[in-house]
Amino acid sequence: MASPALSERFAADIRLKLETLQPSGAFKLRGAVNMLAALREERGAESLAAGVVTASTGNHGRAVALAAARLGVPAVVCLSRLVPANKVAAIETLGAEVRRVGESQDTAFAEVERLVAERGMTLIPPFDDPRIAAGQGTIGLELMEDCPGLDRVIVGLSGGGLLGGIGAAVKAIRPACRVTGVSLSRGAAMWESLEAGHPVEVEEVESLGDSLGGGIGRDNCCTLALVREVMDDHYQVSEGAIARAMVDLLEHEKLLVEGAAAVGLAALAEHAIDVRGQSVALILSGNGVSLETFDQARRLAGR
Repeated sequence: MASPALSERFAADIRLKLETLQPSGAFKLRGAVNMLAALREERGAESLAAGVVTASTGNHGRAVALAAARLGVPAVVCLSRLVPANKVAAIETLGAEVRRVGESQDTAFAEVERLVAERGMTLIPPFDDPRIAAGQGTIGLELMEDCPGLDRVIVGLSGGGLLGGIGAAVKAIRPACRVTGVSLSRGAAMWESLEAGHPVEVEEVESLGDSLGGGIGRDNCCTLALVREVMDDHYQVSEGAIARAMVDLLEHEKLLVEGAAAVGLAALAEHAIDVRGQSVALILSGNGVSLETFDQARRLAGR
């Protein structure tokens, strides 16, 4: 979707990729569907009889719950206690069993590993699997189809499945297109891991961009290397910048988005990224925000 208001503001051709319109409310449905389809083809439908299990900050859990429900497969979603209540309720509405354990993604994933070992459930990783990244990469294919001259795509970065998938697809078609990652200013595991050259555990903190929280996995086998390969530049954004971007998107685009979906605009504004004359896509990754959280953003933004 073209944004005349943002295009004028940044003297560029700004396009918004509305993953908020997905049936699950976020881009994660792409990876979950691709993973489940691949498993059925590789192993047969009976291999999923014991059910599927995942750890999530909310959106992936909702996607797995929806995909599993449509296939008639039992699903368990393990969440940390930092996941907002509205996202928990959305998962439960789709019929999945929710387990809230600990204060971090790593703790939630430990529960996933237990269920895989004890119940024989099938793991649907939130990001660290080529089939998940390939599903998210369909966004990149659609961008190239709609905007073949795209100069830059700006993507929220957490576990790396979204940016890695989009980056791989875009770079394969248009190598000159810059892939820009945006992380939180605190609790950004991928940022720290890229700096260290190996997976790093960080303390998770509450954030308007809660979907970008969580670790990348102690044994990350896919996305750390993929992000390093396809990402051209990387920014961190403050809570205030996220709040202002959320409010701007509602006021000027009439789009209610979660904080993680607003970080591309937040980075453009906070870091004054020079995109003049360029064709730029912002990935609006999800709509999982409660009105209470949006009110917090509006107060933080001073609106």
